Amino acid sequence: MAQVLEFKLPDLGEGLTEAEIVRWLVQVGDVVAVDQPVVEVETAKAMVEVPCPYGGVVTARFGEEGTELPVGAPLITVAVGAPASGGPAAHTEGSGNVLVGYGTSQAPARRRRIRSARPETAASVTVDVVAPAAPSLPAAAPDGPVPVISPLVRRLARENGVDLRELTGSGPEGLILRADVEKALRVAVPREQAAQRSPGSPAPTESRRIPLKGVRGAVADKLSRSRREIPDATCWVDADATELMRARTAMNASGGPKISLLALLARICTAALARFPELNSTVDPEAREVVQFDHVHLGFAAQTERGLVVPVVRDAHARHAEALTAEFARLTEAGREGRLTPGDLTGGTFTLNNYGVFGVDGSTPIINHPEAAMLGVGRIVPKPWVHEGELAVRQVVQLSLTFDHRVCDGGTAGGFLRYVADCVERPAVLLRTL
Repeated sequence: MAQVLEFKLPDLGEGLTEAEIVRWLVQVGDVVAVDQPVVEVETAKAMVEVPCPYGGVVTARFGEEGTELPVGAPLITVAVGAPASGGPAAHTEGSGNVLVGYGTSQAPARRRRIRSARPETAASVTVDVVAPAAPSLPAAAPDGPVPVISPLVRRLARENGVDLRELTGSGPEGLILRADVEKALRVAVPREQAAQRSPGSPAPTESRRIPLKGVRGAVADKLSRSRREIPDATCWVDADATELMRARTAMNASGGPKISLLALLARICTAALARFPELNSTVDPEAREVVQFDHVHLGFAAQTERGLVVPVVRDAHARHAEALTAEFARLTEAGREGRLTPGDLTGGTFTLNNYGVFGVDGSTPIINHPEAAMLGVGRIVPKPWVHEGELAVRQVVQLSLTFDHRVCDGGTAGGFLRYVADCVERPAVLLRTL
């Protein structure tokens, strides 16, 4: 006798209350193994494959692709112990794992489809229980599967009403890319405007309403909360980065792994935080306490197609420049591909923001709540500078520190920023702390 178990959408990370179904990985009638991913969802933080803690036959799916479900809503039902027609009983154990984050610990097993006399219906699966009715599934495209791999491309098309079946992909083997959808949108907007305009009427004023949801909504909420709760202040200083750039060039000429500028700046940050731990902290307003951390989980701002994200390098204080370079590269690539997990995006204690990559000199960053400080780095450009009593052209950078005035006063913030500037101007200063 099989038992039907309901698997609900689990908590996928701190502060997340809902997720959007991007792609189902199983069909009604499939046999699934314990901890096998059954659906790909997108939260405000990341794209996540959700594993099912039960093994058995899928009897129902809840929600079509593009539907948003709240945490705790039914996701699928699984008949545990249900045999296939003429076959052995499906695997009946559950993992018992608590699904918080992006999945459970075991590797997913390959799924197989149960075949029967009538494979087009879920009723053809021999299940010795009364299973709940399966929701209607999206009809397959008449011309076969649409050549799209990226769920981000599917979402862009869906939100803008673009029929992917009408597009010709410019990627390998006709793969539809983001650029193909954006091109279709550029062509479609003028046509719609022309169709709505009567002869002799003035051109309509363009207007759009863009929902604050997903990554953009999460960023908006966090920045608004930061401004409401944190009494921030900003100080800044110009620094001569010529010697730091020379040191990096010399390190990369040694033949070993290349060292990124961001890694060197991160190394300077962790050394400065060891001297000024007040800035590696958070405020507990209910307890009226400042909580200082003995580790540095360093966040860094990264711009992706999904918007601004802040991946976190765990235990940055314990990593050397080569390890930092590799981890920055890994997280940046994962962000661009939409593979960052909630765990990659939470738990930071201090943020490094290199906005110089956008060609700007300075900024007054908003603190990444609930952290207490953020270091901003502008572009490094040749400028007139007095060096050793002589006017010279040097590589100059502006450094800015935004800090929570509750955790320290201006003297501490100024001391931190001055130490960072000294390490940028004279990298040998950093060697004393290694």
